[in-house]
Amino acid sequence: MKQLLPALPVVLAFLLDSLVGDPYNIPHPVRLIGRLISRLEKYVRSRMKNLRLGGVLLAVTVILLSFTAPLLVLRICYRIHTVLGIAAETVLCCYMLAARCLCSESMKVCRAAESGDTEAARRAVSMIVGRDTAVLDRDGIIRAAVETVAENTSDGVTAPLFFMGLGGATGAFLYKAVNTMDSMIGYRNEEYADIGRFAAKLDDVLNYIPSRLTALLMAASAPLFRLDGRNALRIWKRDRRNHASPNSAQTESACAGALHLRLAGDAWYFGELHKKPYIGDDDRSIEPEDIRRANRLLYGASVLMLVISAALRCIIAGGMT
Repeated sequence: MKQLLPALPVVLAFLLDSLVGDPYNIPHPVRLIGRLISRLEKYVRSRMKNLRLGGVLLAVTVILLSFTAPLLVLRICYRIHTVLGIAAETVLCCYMLAARCLCSESMKVCRAAESGDTEAARRAVSMIVGRDTAVLDRDGIIRAAVETVAENTSDGVTAPLFFMGLGGATGAFLYKAVNTMDSMIGYRNEEYADIGRFAAKLDDVLNYIPSRLTALLMAASAPLFRLDGRNALRIWKRDRRNHASPNSAQTESACAGALHLRLAGDAWYFGELHKKPYIGDDDRSIEPEDIRRANRLLYGASVLMLVISAALRCIIAGGMT
């Protein structure tokens, strides 16, 4: 029983997130990391001429602080009592997961679309996607919601779980710090090309294994929900590179295949049209229920990753004793 204790915070955190989700009325570590990134970005831009070097220093500073803070908290808690340490690590791990939040927010889109309220669906989807939503019709709104669930299954749930397996809460904080930097300064445009280059490349490296593993877990869990796992694998093999990012199309392609949908394609960002290839086949018309199906894949893949993470945590912790 003692050998299973290292995995307990990860399992409890997943259950807590699934039941409760993120509390909106108290400070969230990811928001604190975001504020740190914003302040460091302003400092680097005002003090350094070499923004590429400044971006490296920014990233290293954010990673060190994001890793060290939970490490110190956990060391103190575990020294006081094991139960306190497990409780603290459970809470910290829970903060790194977004399954309940992603499901809840996407389901607002689903319910609005089902009721025929396109404007409410548009407002709801604008809260979870980065693209311009004013130009989207009903099908485009639903498609955007399915895509964000598929992509963020890895970024928001399974990748943090994977790094929890490698390093507990501190491993998840390290990953989330890099992922947050990528979402804030990792843009491939003139403003961020230099200062965000290192963070974007590091995010690609950290997500390389989790994104591919998540796609395979989506395909593996698809038959449990009467979805097409075989087609998920086929489309994943064919379309997993149909994105500028080496990782983003991994889970989108598996989801598109499982649901027999065509996702991605051209999209508007900040008033500018971005040409993108399609992912998946246009086998049928998209419908609001596809958001529910995508969320089932999210939880199916997440539960399988939870098993992997717990096993990794026990193996690694056992090897260190």
